[in-house]
Amino acid sequence: GMGRYGEISSASNCTDYQARRLNIRYRPAANPGDKKKKAKSAFVHTLNATACAVPRMIVAILENCQQEDGSIAIPQALQPYMHGLTHIRPKSE
Repeated sequence: GMGRYGEISSASNCTDYQARRLNIRYRPAANPGDKKKKAKSAFVHTLNATACAVPRMIVAILENCQQEDGSIAIPQALQPYMHGLTHIRPKSE
């Protein structure tokens, strides 16, 4: 393993960088009493986020659930999705 904690998700504030490339704009509300009918449009600010990086989650499960015999104990929270498996074992030769 890495010997340290690793992130499995991230979020970055991209300000208006992505919006400029995609030409995503909004029109701010006009100030009360402003003589102009429409305010000038501006670029939105965006977030770039990864909810869960699946490869990193798999590595974390492998590192934390490996047994002495080399098998991987499947965490209880994931067992309902594993069709009855509680461990992943190497194929026997």
